[in-house]
Order: sequence, then C-alpha cells, then structure tokens
Amino acid sequence: MPLPTSDCRRLSPSRSVTGFSLSPGFPSARYHRSTVKRVLVTGGAGFISSNVIRHLLANTGHAVISLDSLTYAGNLENLADVMSHERLSFVHGDIRDAALMAELVADVDVIVNAAAESHVEKSIEEGASEFVTTNVEGTQILLDAIRRSPVERFILISSSEVYGTAETDPMDERHPLEPRSPYAATKAGGDRLAYSYFVTYDLPIVIVRPFNNYGPRQHPEKVVPRFITQALSGQPLTIHGDGHASRDWLYVDDHAEAIEALIDAPIETLAGEVVNVATGVDISVADIADLVLAAVGDTASTKVHVPERLGQVDRHIGSTDKMAALTGWRAQTTFVDGLEQTVAWYRENEAWWRSILGHSQNVSSS
Repeated sequence: MPLPTSDCRRLSPSRSVTGFSLSPGFPSARYHRSTVKRVLVTGGAGFISSNVIRHLLANTGHAVISLDSLTYAGNLENLADVMSHERLSFVHGDIRDAALMAELVADVDVIVNAAAESHVEKSIEEGASEFVTTNVEGTQILLDAIRRSPVERFILISSSEVYGTAETDPMDERHPLEPRSPYAATKAGGDRLAYSYFVTYDLPIVIVRPFNNYGPRQHPEKVVPRFITQALSGQPLTIHGDGHASRDWLYVDDHAEAIEALIDAPIETLAGEVVNVATGVDISVADIADLVLAAVGDTASTKVHVPERLGQVDRHIGSTDKMAALTGWRAQTTFVDGLEQTVAWYRENEAWWRSILGHSQNVSSS
C-alpha cells in the first residue's frame, strides 16, 4: 500500500513552516537530566496518546511533537483544546515514512511510539497486512532512525494483548506471549523487535504493556464507550458470547501519569525493561454492561448477546508490582469513579461520538 503524503505543519499561534522546525519556545535538543525534554508522540491524535499529550502539557515542562497520519483512529478533535499550546507541535505524517522519521528523531530527546493499527475486529476480518506494516515495520523504521540519531529513551506502547489468555493471576511481565488475534500478533512482533534492538545495539528501549484503557474520547468501537453510547441512544447493549471475558480496566488518565513516570525515571533502571501498566483488578464484560446501565441511569435498555468474537481472550489481569518498583507509579482511579467521569464526558459530547458512529458501525468487545 502506498504511504500517504507526509505533510509537516506547525498548528499553533506561531507561523506555519515548510518541513519540520520547532517554535522558539522549544528547548534545545539532546537531553540533560533535570531539564525539560522534547518528546515525540507518534499516533498523537489517537485516544491514549492524545491524553498523554494533554497530561504532559498540563503537568510537566516537556515540549511535545504529535505525529499522526489521521486514519480512522486519529482525530484532531482529540487535541482541539491544546492545539494552540506553545509547547505543542503537530506533524501530519506516517511512521512508515523513513525520511520523515529521520528528520523528526534528530530533534527530539524521547520517543513515545503509540502509533498503531488497533482495531481487533478489522485484523480478524481483513487480515494482518495493514497491522504488519504499521505495528511492526513502522516500529522498525523508528528503531533504525534512533540507531543513527540516538535519543535519551524510546518508549514503545505495546499491549497486554500480546499475552493471550491469563495463565497466572496476576499476569506479570514474564507471562508467556500467546497472542490470539492478528492485531495482537503484530503488537508482539513490534514488542520483541524493540527488545532485540536493546540487546543488539544497546539502545535505551522501554516496553510498556498497558491493559484495557477506557475514558473520554475513546473510539466507540471499544466496549466501554460502545456500551455507553448504546445506552445513551436507548439501544440494546451488544455483548459477545455470554460476556464472561474479563479485562483489567485502566482509566486513561492513570495511563498518562504512568507514561510521565516512565519519561522521568532514570533510564539506567528502565533500559531493556518490560512493564505492565495495569490496576491488578479484572471485571467481566457482562458486569461492565450492568455498571454502564447503572451509571447512565438507564432502566429501559436491554442486553443482547451476539456470537463470540474469534480469538477471544478469556481473562486479563495485570501485575502492578514491577512498574511500582521501578517508578513508584500505581493506578489511582477505581473503575466506578473512572466510569462516572467517562459517562459524563460522552453525555456532554454527543455530537463527537455520533459523528464517528456515522462513519462506522463495527462492534468489538475489547
């Protein structure tokens, strides 16, 4: 598939630029401890990454470059409230564009690689081609770029999906990798490729395996916002199988705090490490449906069961000990509290999710 044309723009009060350059407010490149850092966030208009960017701008002095190709999962509205921030630049481009990646990497200290094809149903129905090129080849292009232009650290956002179904309670970072969908297999490929670059080239690689995120601005294909939007629309909540599949549900603001901790912790303790970002608590999809109905205050909507998804993972529950030991971070938001905030956001932003649903009617359970 041909790559989209790369286009670099500065979307802020400062002047537009041709090619990539940073506004005068950005600190100089190359990292010195205790100074602010220049952070490239790939996939920066996506759900998790846009929340990470918003958090970094609000809670740190770091300057941020957001890169996104603006496919179905990337939405500039996710960054609308911070797009004019003096420490944020946006670049419209693709991580598979090696020349662009070389240009960007040369001017940053930290990379948070969150760019990914992440639609599990799409990977099952259409195969893995797009997932391989972004999740594996895109990661490889970035890794080769930092071989030529070293950075202070490279944080890869992998996924708990690489583990498959839990064999232990909780699942720690030594859990076998048994991905159960083409999406998960490509995330495992990028994960292990990044680790090999640490072993082979001694690059400062940190691999993050987040568990199931939820929160404001999440694409309605995912189970929590799907249930919320169905309940708000008075539609039946669609549950794959009997709903027994359980997940460790991580509120996205907690995830953003975890990424901040990984950016700021000494790289000497993190290089080459894999860390879960999780809560250590799992809740079944069936129970999530009941909690959503209660949070929405809906007494009329029903639940309907549809065929189980191919490659379904029965259970995910993450160990939190290693992340806490290395950075001091633990998730602070209970599911009930996070769900309340999430429901309130979708209730107040109906136009946002109805616009997205107008383009896609796909469903998935995780």
